[in-house]
Amino acid sequence: MLRLNPIFDTQKDVVSSILAKEERANIGVLEPRILSVERDGGVVYSWRGATGTTRIGKYDPHSTENKSTQGEGRFKPVSKCLTLLIEIHPINNTKVLKAVDCKVKVQFLYPKTCRPTVLESHLLLAAEDGYVDQYHITLTRQEGYRVVMQNPERLSRERVAEDFSWVQWDSDTQRLFYITAREKHALKCVQFYPDRNFETVFELPLEMPIVSSVTSSVRFVNFGYDHYQDMKDEGLRLEVFTSPTGTMCVCYSHPVHWHKDATYTIAFVHRGCSKTFTVSLEKGSAPANLPTVHPVFIHMDYYIVVYLADHFLHLINCRQQDLLCYSLFLSGTDGHIEDLGSGREVVSVSGSRLLDVRAGRMYTMELNPDFLLELLSSDRPEAQRLAALHCMLVYLQPNPVIELKIINWISENVMSFDAFDQIQEFILATLYRISYQQCVSLDKLLPYSCVFEKKELPVALTAIPGVKCTPELLCQPIIKGKPKSLQGYWEELQHVLERMRYFEAVPSPRFRSSLLKEDWDRFQAAMNSEKKKSPRYHRQIEENTKKVLSMVDTWRLDKRVVPLFQEEDQQQRVLVGLMVDKLREHLNRHLSRLGKKKIDLLVVNYAAKLLELVWHVLELMWQKLKLGPWVLCITQQGSSEEWAMFHVMFRILEATKGLCLPLPPGYSTLLSVLGVRCLPQHTFLQYVDHGLLQLTEPFVSRLMTDLDNSDANEQLKFSILKRLPEHMEQKVSQQWDHPITSACISREYVRTLLEINLENTDSALLDYGRSCFYPDFLPLNYLAKILSNREEQAQNPSEEQENVDVRFVEEMALKQTQIKLGFEVK
Repeated sequence: MLRLNPIFDTQKDVVSSILAKEERANIGVLEPRILSVERDGGVVYSWRGATGTTRIGKYDPHSTENKSTQGEGRFKPVSKCLTLLIEIHPINNTKVLKAVDCKVKVQFLYPKTCRPTVLESHLLLAAEDGYVDQYHITLTRQEGYRVVMQNPERLSRERVAEDFSWVQWDSDTQRLFYITAREKHALKCVQFYPDRNFETVFELPLEMPIVSSVTSSVRFVNFGYDHYQDMKDEGLRLEVFTSPTGTMCVCYSHPVHWHKDATYTIAFVHRGCSKTFTVSLEKGSAPANLPTVHPVFIHMDYYIVVYLADHFLHLINCRQQDLLCYSLFLSGTDGHIEDLGSGREVVSVSGSRLLDVRAGRMYTMELNPDFLLELLSSDRPEAQRLAALHCMLVYLQPNPVIELKIINWISENVMSFDAFDQIQEFILATLYRISYQQCVSLDKLLPYSCVFEKKELPVALTAIPGVKCTPELLCQPIIKGKPKSLQGYWEELQHVLERMRYFEAVPSPRFRSSLLKEDWDRFQAAMNSEKKKSPRYHRQIEENTKKVLSMVDTWRLDKRVVPLFQEEDQQQRVLVGLMVDKLREHLNRHLSRLGKKKIDLLVVNYAAKLLELVWHVLELMWQKLKLGPWVLCITQQGSSEEWAMFHVMFRILEATKGLCLPLPPGYSTLLSVLGVRCLPQHTFLQYVDHGLLQLTEPFVSRLMTDLDNSDANEQLKFSILKRLPEHMEQKVSQQWDHPITSACISREYVRTLLEINLENTDSALLDYGRSCFYPDFLPLNYLAKILSNREEQAQNPSEEQENVDVRFVEEMALKQTQIKLGFEVK
C-alpha cells in the first residue's frame, strides 16, 4: 500500500565519509546515530570518534555531502547526575550556561534567511520539569572569523510555557504545541517569528479522555531522538499534524497489548469532530510476553496513516471524513509495509518522510497506485473499491497511465455497482480535484462523490468489518492572535473554522446537480408550450453556454477522433447554460467574498471541464477499440467493438442523466448512430420510446438520406417519422426521396400557399393566356395557374420548403394519379 523510497542510510551515506577522516584501527565499531532532521532536509548525526570524543555531523541530501565538527574536545560519557547546557569555544574550552537536575531538550530557532550574517541566536530550552524558556544569545566575532557569545553571564531569557505534560516542536513551521493543566486541560500552540517575538495563537479545550494518560510524565515530540530511552512505553502517544491548507489533526493512541484491541483517535480540529477507532486484533497472533506497542501516525497531507506492524494499515481521509468508506482500512498482508516490521522505532517527518531511528534510515512515502488498482477488483468489498477509486482520483497527481487504467477498468465493469455508480464517482471526483486545486474554498460547496445522491446510504459503505468508530464533537478552538498578525496557516485555519460554522448552520451547502432536474423539466415544458420563459432568460442561458463552449479545449480538434461539438444540439446547450446559472447562483449565495468575476470564471470552467472530461474518456475508448470514421455509416451492421463503445456511451448517458449533468453537443447523435447499427430495430425503437435514445435532427437526416428504401428500412423510417415532433417531421421528411413523403410535401405546400392572401380570390387574376405545363389536363392546369399566381403574390411562401414549387406539385399530383389508376407501381 505504502511505497517507501530510501533517501538516507547511515551505513551507505555516512560511514564511508567518517572512515575517510578517522583512523580506522582506533574507531572500533562505527555506529552513527541520528539526532534530528532539519528543516532543509539535512540529517544531524553523532558518532564516537577514534580518540573517544563525541563528534557531530550533518548530511546534506541535496549535495550528498557530510560536514562534521573539528577539534579534539573530549566529552567522555559519565554517569548521569546533571544536565549541562554549555558553550563550546573555538579555543577548546567550555562555559556552563545552565545546570539542571532533570532531562532537557534544546532547539535553536531559525533566523531570517535574508540576513548575510546572524548576530543573534534564539534557543529554546524545554525541561522535564514542565517549562520552556527562550534564550536570546548575542554573538560577536573574534579574530575576524570566530563567532562566540557576547556576555554569556547575562543571557536574556523569556518564559514561553509552563506546567505542561506534553510538548511538540515543529521545526518547519517554528511552532510549539503543548498540553497544560494550569486552569483547565488545553492544547496550546506558540508561534515563533523571525524577529525574536512569539505569541500564543491557538488554544483547544480538551474534554477527551487523554489528559490523565499524558500527565504521568513529560513527553517530548520532535526534540531529537533519545537513543538511551527505554523502548517500553506504557503511556499515551500524541502528535499534532498541520498542513498549509488549514487542516489540523490531533492524533493519539493508547498502548496496544497483544491480547487486546487497538484504540486510536483522530481529532479533526478543522472539522470540529473526532473519531475514535477500535480495531479487533487477531487473538493468539503473538506470544503474550511481547512488549506493548503503539500504532505509528504518518502524515501525508490528505491522509493520516495509522500503522500497526503485522496487523493493519488505516488510511484516514482528513478532508472527507463524513463516511468511513472514504478511508481505506487494510489488514493482514494487504496492510504490511516491507521495511517496517515489528520492533522498529519509526517517526513521521514533514514532507511525507519517515525516519527509522534505530536502523538509521529515512524514506519518502507515496501511495502505490498499482496496489490501489488491485483494490478495484471484483472480489474486494465495495467500500474498499470506493476508497481506492476516490484516493486515485482526488489525492494522486494526474497520471495519464493511471487514468487510462481506471478508464479501462470502468469499461470492463461498466454496470453500476450496488453501493455506488463508478462512472458518476469518476466524473464528480475528477471535477472536484480540478476545482479544489483552483480554489480551496470550494471544498464544502462542490460534490465530490455520488454516494450523497442516494436517499439511503448502503450498509456496505457505512461500516468496516472488525473496526468500530465512535464520533464525537470537539470544543470550539480559540485563535488568539490579532487579526493583522494572523497570516499564512493561522489565517487559513481561522477561515476554515468560520466556514465550518457557517456551513453547519445553513441547509444543503453542497451543490447537487440532480436538483436541476425540476428546473430542467420546467424549462423543457416551457420551450414546448405557448407560455415560454422571457427572451431575456433565454439569452442568459445561451450566453452561459457560449462562455462554456469557448473554454472547451477544441484547439486540437483536427486530432480528435470522436465527432463531438460539431452540431448545435439545442437540448444539451440549454442544460449546459442552466447548470452554469444554478451553480453560479449557489456559489454567490455561499461564497460571495470571492466576487462575481471569480465565481463566474470558476463556474464556467467547471462546466467546460465536465464536457472535456466526457470527451476525453470517449477518445481513449475510441482509440482502445480502434474505431474509425466508418462508425458513422449507418448502412452497415455494428461490430463487437462498436457494441462495446455503445454500451460504455449508454452507461455514461445513464450516469449523467441520474445527476442531471450535460453532455457534449453531438453526444446524443453519435449514441443513436451506434444504437441503430448495433441494436435490432424493435429494440432501438423501444430505447427511443423510453427516452434512452434521442432522435436528433442530424441523426434522422442521416437516416433518411443514407438508408435505401428497402422494406425494412422503409418501415424504420416511417416508425421514426411518426415519433418526431411536427416541426421536425416536416423538415426532415423533405430529405427522404419517397412518393408518400413527396405527396405529403405537395399537400402541405398547397395548403400553406392557399392560406396566404385568401381574400384575393378573384378569378380575374388568372391569366389564361400564359403557357401551360400540361395543356391537355385542364383540372391540373387550372390548379397550377392558381398556385402560380399565389406563389408570385405571397412573400416567402416556402421558407422551410426550398425545393418545392408549382412544377414539383404538378409532378407529384400526376404521379399519385397514375398510382391510383394502376399505371405505376409504388
